Amino acid sequence: VTQECYVQNTAREYAKLYAAEAETLEGFGEVPEIIPIFLIHRPANKIPYATVEEELVGEFVKYSVRDGKEVNFLRRDSEAGQKCCTFQHWVYEKTSGNLLVTDLQGVGMKLTDVGIATLAKGYKGFKGNCSFSFIEQFRALHQCNEYCEMLGLKSLRTTHQKQRKATSTRSKNLPNSSTVKKMVPKKAREHRDFISSEH
Repeated sequence: VTQECYVQNTAREYAKLYAAEAETLEGFGEVPEIIPIFLIHRPANKIPYATVEEELVGEFVKYSVRDGKEVNFLRRDSEAGQKCCTFQHWVYEKTSGNLLVTDLQGVGMKLTDVGIATLAKGYKGFKGNCSFSFIEQFRALHQCNEYCEMLGLKSLRTTHQKQRKATSTRSKNLPNSSTVKKMVPKKAREHRDFISSEH
């Protein structure tokens, strides 16, 4: 549960930095926001720890896929989806390819239930890591859009080929794992509402 909060709130901090940079650009418009998630302790409950966050009302859309093996058309074609793609690219570039925010989903520009994949175990305190192919697939499949261009992000098409050759031997030594993701079943989670009688 604590790792779940750490993942989403870390991604939220990256999203704030992304927004601060994007909002200065003429014509960029609204920027996706990752809502905060809070850990609560309920000592009298059978499940003593739970998470609580704002309830999102409206059509829930998955803008990005977890492992990059398929292209989500809602991501590619909508404004929110394109800006989520750009956010992934921005974080990837800012962390020198060591971190990728995954599972971007939510209502409109408000996102929740995000995941984080790291190239190296323990990067920035994350317990899990992904296989090299996970992040490599993002590099291979990401299609830059106008928002990537507005932020001056480098195309991954050229860097992908160079890095693939340079790291092809190293990639075989990395253990397979999955992204750091939710550790609490949906049923065990609190209702997604800030307003709660428990403090």
